[in-house]
Amino acid sequence: MPRPGNRPPARARSTSIERPDSHWRTVLHETIFEAETAAGKAFDIVLLWSIIISVATVMLDSVNSIRAQIGGTLLAIEWFFTILFTVEYVFRLISVRRPLRYALSFYGLVDLLAILPTYLSLLFPGSQYLLTIRVIRLLRVFRIFKLSAYVSDANILITALKASRRKIGVFLLSVTTLVIILGSAIYVIEGEEHGFTDIPTSIYWAIVTLTTVGYGDLSPHTPAGKAIASLAMLLGYGIIAVPTGIVTMEISNSARKAVSTNSCPDCSAEGHDSDATHCKYCGARL
Repeated sequence: MPRPGNRPPARARSTSIERPDSHWRTVLHETIFEAETAAGKAFDIVLLWSIIISVATVMLDSVNSIRAQIGGTLLAIEWFFTILFTVEYVFRLISVRRPLRYALSFYGLVDLLAILPTYLSLLFPGSQYLLTIRVIRLLRVFRIFKLSAYVSDANILITALKASRRKIGVFLLSVTTLVIILGSAIYVIEGEEHGFTDIPTSIYWAIVTLTTVGYGDLSPHTPAGKAIASLAMLLGYGIIAVPTGIVTMEISNSARKAVSTNSCPDCSAEGHDSDATHCKYCGARL
């Protein structure tokens, strides 16, 4: 009977069996999601130029004089890039082991929204101009050119916004309460004869005044109304500084760490620490 010590470790037996698609999927993932290899960097650079050209095409197509001259050519270019991005999107789903997780991620949703408007334009003419959302995909430039410092700064900003969301929520609730009070007061004081026809319209005026935008389409005429407007303007200067201070405080509390440009082979998440060995979102090994 063999001794227990001669048995191979269970971990070694389990890791020795690889799925037949592991090699080609790894190569496809490195090419599409990574920028460390020559093929991956070349793929991403071509992708960036394709995004720029496709967005420029949509913008030119919105100009009537240009569309009248070369509208057919612009439409052909638009469909060419849409089909190209559709194939790329399918490859991205294939290259990750958890395609649904990637499809529901930020970049996954952006990639999907970058191709949907062209197909929707077959049913809803004009929706193809929403293709300008493709410009969001240019955010990958930080990863492609290994600008990890920018990636790190972006992660710090995102972390600060997440940490301050409850404080900002309370702040927005307070502002909403204030504009309702100001709008109701100006409606009672000015009335319909001065353009404040209802409370919602008056609340709109309070928001415009409190944010110091001042369109000028509505303005108080009575001394009491002008006093309310002056109060709203003074409050506006103080209110604008509140969310800025909240986010600034959270940014100062965020620790600065070096960020890797690699993405997770399972869920394609990015923004990992440079010394990370596992994905901090799904736990897969990097």
